[in-house]
Amino acid sequence: MSSAVTRPAGPDDLWSVDEHLEDILSTVRPLEPIELQLLDAQGCVLVEDVMVPVSLPPFDNSSMDGYAVRVADVAGASEEFPAALEVVGDVAAGAADPVRVGPGQAARIMTGAPLPPGAETVVPVEWTDGGLGEGPVSGMRARSLAPEGAEGHVHVYRPAEARAHVRAKGSDVRAGDRALEAGTILGPPQIALLAAIGRGTVRVRPRPRVVVLSTGSELVQPGEDLAAGQIYDSNSFALTAAARDAGAIAYRVGAVADDAETLRSTIEDQLIRADLLVTTGGVSVGAYDVVKEALSYIGDEDEAGSGVEFRKLAMQPGKPQGFGAIGPDHTPLLALPGNPVSSYVSFELFVRPAIRALMGLTELHRPRARAALKADAALRSPKGRRQFLRGAYTEGEVTPVGGAGSHLIAALAQADALIVVPEDVESVEPGSEVEVVLLG
Repeated sequence: MSSAVTRPAGPDDLWSVDEHLEDILSTVRPLEPIELQLLDAQGCVLVEDVMVPVSLPPFDNSSMDGYAVRVADVAGASEEFPAALEVVGDVAAGAADPVRVGPGQAARIMTGAPLPPGAETVVPVEWTDGGLGEGPVSGMRARSLAPEGAEGHVHVYRPAEARAHVRAKGSDVRAGDRALEAGTILGPPQIALLAAIGRGTVRVRPRPRVVVLSTGSELVQPGEDLAAGQIYDSNSFALTAAARDAGAIAYRVGAVADDAETLRSTIEDQLIRADLLVTTGGVSVGAYDVVKEALSYIGDEDEAGSGVEFRKLAMQPGKPQGFGAIGPDHTPLLALPGNPVSSYVSFELFVRPAIRALMGLTELHRPRARAALKADAALRSPKGRRQFLRGAYTEGEVTPVGGAGSHLIAALAQADALIVVPEDVESVEPGSEVEVVLLG
């Protein structure tokens, strides 16, 4: 494919982290919007403002179980001198034609029920005798057990101000207000709001479908027995989980053996369900690093923008990287190194922003902060490489976790940040201020 960033093609040429990321983000485009049902739109990004067609709540309603009354009828009420009111009926939630409350009257009202005509306020049932004539009660008896509670008389032991315990029409949002802005990620509260204002569908950019596959004949699936020279496949699990965490619909493909034809066939089969492909392993310079070999056969070489370019980056870990587009739809593919820490760091720096770009988000990257280095000795970093070390971040301080080795997955599990050591820095003393990427 044609890179957006022009670089020399020499075998020893190193791309910077920023150049590689710029090339990826200049190529990846947001997915086309579609109309989805509310629950199918969870995790997606709105592409248009959503306006409120009807006020919430749509009518004045009670926030308590109690009695709807007129203010004057309960003024001065006390336990010694309660107000005695005639109960004219029930007002339940969903009532379409509630009773009218006149002078000296009360309507038994339930939480969420509309305030009936003539009523000015609500007194909680705990302020009354519940119509039983035996002093204050703690609640109402179920209508099915005591239908007579909707008639007779009730004693009220406390006064109530106008519109006490009444939720006013439009007190949440008013018709014509903007409910949600374009660019909003739809989580459970946003889905609830859309449903509450009557929206059954919404126009969004869909969550990208990300296919993750790892390569290596030595890889065995967790739960199986290990033979000599074998290890469990952790990368595909880590990256699939990371893709889901970034907002994607992620599919994990079992480890593929070090055979170019098998890998090529597997990737081609996965193109039908992928908006983005991520491979891990097989991108270095070994005789069995087959990703480069396999990808050289995928795609129409005569079609502009097709193909994967493999690069060396001025970073540690994660020097070998690949990026390009394959297949008839020019599906983006990021080829990551196989060491666990290298692949995960590479995902955070390059794949996560690509996923969020596909979603149409403007905030693509993890948050960053400045922190004081808490360490027993200076950190060493190779000259000319941007190093990313695992760290534990707490209240403005960051402590290195584990060593610099790209295979130290146990240390990665204890880290919640990446310590960034710039290319021109070879040593960082304890107490120095460093930049950290917060992993959440």
